[in-house]
Amino acid sequence: MTALEPRTDAAPSGLLDRPSEADRDRALEMLRESAGDGRLSHDTFMRRMELVLTARSRTELDAVLADLPSDGPLARAVLRTVGRLSAFTVRLRNAWRTERLPGLTLPQLGPQALRIGRAPGSDLRLADTSVSRSHAELRRETHGWVLYDLGSTNGTHVNGHRVTGGVPVHPGDQVAFGNLAFRLAAG
Repeated sequence: MTALEPRTDAAPSGLLDRPSEADRDRALEMLRESAGDGRLSHDTFMRRMELVLTARSRTELDAVLADLPSDGPLARAVLRTVGRLSAFTVRLRNAWRTERLPGLTLPQLGPQALRIGRAPGSDLRLADTSVSRSHAELRRETHGWVLYDLGSTNGTHVNGHRVTGGVPVHPGDQVAFGNLAFRLAAG
C-alpha cells in the first residue's frame, strides 16, 4: 500500500480523526492550485481528487497532499490582501474612467429606433474606423430603451459585456461601439 492509497483496514470509528468538509475543501483547493500551476497532470489531479473525497481520516488527507508545497498562514494572508488591493485598484480605475466618458443623451421623444454607425445616413454617426457602417440600434420599447448590435465587427458593449441580441439600457450605463465609449444620460 502506498501513501496515496486509501486505507482498507477497519478501525473503530472513535479512533479515526475524520476530515471535515472544510478540510476537504482546503485540500481540493490545494489540488486545483497545483494543477493550475502545472505541478499535477490532469490524471493525477483526478486521482487525488477522488482520494480527497473518500479519505476517512486527516492522515489520509495529509498523505494525498504531502508532496505539494503549502503556503503558511502569513503567505495566505498576504496573497488575500494583495488580491483585495488589486481588485480595489481595478474598481477605482473603472470608476474614474466611467466618470470621464463623454455623455450620450437618451432621447425622451422621437423615433422608435436610433441607428448608430459610420454610414452617412446614421442617426448617430460615429466617424471612427472601429465602428461598423451599420453598427447598432437603440430602440424605444414599452419598458424603455433597448440596445441591439447589428452584427458589427468590433462589437457593442454595455457595462463591459458584449451585446448579443437586445440589452435594456438606462442612464448611467456605459456603452461602447467599437473603441468609442460613452456614458448614457437621461434626456
